[in-house]
Amino acid sequence: MSAQPPPAQARWGALGSTAVLRVRDPGAMAAARSAVESELDRIDRACSRFRDDSELAALNARSGPSTPVSPLLMEAVTLALRAAELTDGDVDPTLGGALELAGYDRDWRLLEPPCGQPGQPPTVTFSARSGWRTVELDRERSTIELPRGVKLDLGATAKAWAADRAARAAAAAGDCGVLVSLGGDIATCGEAPERGWQIRVTDDHRSEPDAPGQTVAIRSGGLATSSTAVRRWSHAGHTMHHIIDPATGAPVYATWRTVSVAAADCADANIATTAALVRAPRAPAWLASHGLPARLLSWEGSVTLIGEWPSSEHPPAGEQEHPRAREHERPRVRELQGSAR
Repeated sequence: MSAQPPPAQARWGALGSTAVLRVRDPGAMAAARSAVESELDRIDRACSRFRDDSELAALNARSGPSTPVSPLLMEAVTLALRAAELTDGDVDPTLGGALELAGYDRDWRLLEPPCGQPGQPPTVTFSARSGWRTVELDRERSTIELPRGVKLDLGATAKAWAADRAARAAAAAGDCGVLVSLGGDIATCGEAPERGWQIRVTDDHRSEPDAPGQTVAIRSGGLATSSTAVRRWSHAGHTMHHIIDPATGAPVYATWRTVSVAAADCADANIATTAALVRAPRAPAWLASHGLPARLLSWEGSVTLIGEWPSSEHPPAGEQEHPRAREHERPRVRELQGSAR
């Protein structure tokens, strides 16, 4: 029997980030990529905070009265509010105003480069209206009502959710197993390669293959990495990043450089990584309480592994493993269920 050819891969820019598509059947690449591009275009038109013609931009501009929305945006906002409920508000989609006050009012690649040292927390606190419990959804009428002054930002959930949707679309179009990565938010669908999907976990999805990090393998579900080290910019003399603490409206204190989580799908994984960065020292216990396999890298370079997180064959260069870390061959992906502080 002939050996299975290695998966084919394509890479291109999408959603202000990098899209990577891998397909088990190289002959399915064209159909799978077309399906991914179509799905991402629909999501961008619905959910982008930086497109003047997006549905989300229109909804934010119209805060106050009920606004009719498409089923796609309703699904995205429903997921974002579910994330807030599961994390007791640590992942809050109503922080659009706080992000704008922090200077994140356009694609981060257009912002001024950071001026401070990595990991340095901002010394300013912003006040902007938020409150995920105040958002009213009418699914029967497909309308959303935002209180005046509240702006939605779906960044903590929409890209990972887009990866999940794109992976399902690609697998259906190509009739084979696929992996979709959107800026490091990774979703799989269908049968994995014999050795699983090989994934390099680093600070930045744009890193070179030999960058410090860890290579892991997953066979199903999703894996997400959130970082306080990459999306950074300067504003009002301070170095900012995009993970906002709902308690202050300012970027979180950077206890962790990166947090990676494996879960039943990419959306749940990214909800958990974002909440972990906000919860800071409390994150390991919280992740463990939900049985979520996780890898947390501190700014000092120590690695904490939670649950059945896969290990690499060789220790990551430049990183010191936490003495209580447990190593396993494969992560067991599970759905995020409930939360408790």
